[in-house]
Amino acid sequence: MDTHIKETHFRSIIKAISYRLLGSGATGCLTLIITQKLDFAFFVSIGDFFVKIALYYLHERIWSKIKWGKDKTEYNI
Repeated sequence: MDTHIKETHFRSIIKAISYRLLGSGATGCLTLIITQKLDFAFFVSIGDFFVKIALYYLHERIWSKIKWGKDKTEYNI
């Protein structure tokens, strides 16, 4: 019997944080290059991090509830 391990909320949060650290770092670097203002680049990076991490987490959790495109798997508990 095949088993499928369900992704936890904590794992989704950790994935979102690691992904956003990369993305927000890139946004901050680009902002610094364009504006030459470190304080503004930092502000943009922080805002980008929190807004997009919330959106990513919500996106992941919504898609985890959508049945379309999933294979049926038996669960062993």
